[in-house]
Amino acid sequence: MDAVADLPRLVRTVLVTQLAVAAAFVVVAVLYVGRMVTAGVGPAEMVSGAYDPKDLVPFGLHAANPFFWLYAVISVVYLMGTAFTVPMAVYAVAVAARSTDRLSRRTRTLLLVGAGTTTFLLLARFTPPVADMHRWWLD
Repeated sequence: MDAVADLPRLVRTVLVTQLAVAAAFVVVAVLYVGRMVTAGVGPAEMVSGAYDPKDLVPFGLHAANPFFWLYAVISVVYLMGTAFTVPMAVYAVAVAARSTDRLSRRTRTLLLVGAGTTTFLLLARFTPPVADMHRWWLD
């Protein structure tokens, strides 16, 4: 039987959600830095409203545009990561510590690395440079 199929559904959901939250954060960071570099501006100009992240969506914002849906999914995952990071981290640490006989070492490691990474990214949102990025994305 497949090792992934043996994992409890909630553990798989937490692992995938942790990965999605971290990936959405990285995508937003890359878009922010890329937009700043290509425009030749600094963080102060980025939050002025002149460089709206919605302008990065090719072909405009409408429901028939698949790029709009990609932008919407990234936005939702990025923003909901702030609400789900702490409960996911608490669950991941508790499961990794308690279910040592049921989960493989690899799964426990992934849970703990995911919890640490998403918690670090959540705390990074409160630093001045990442707070500017967050403010830019919420524009």
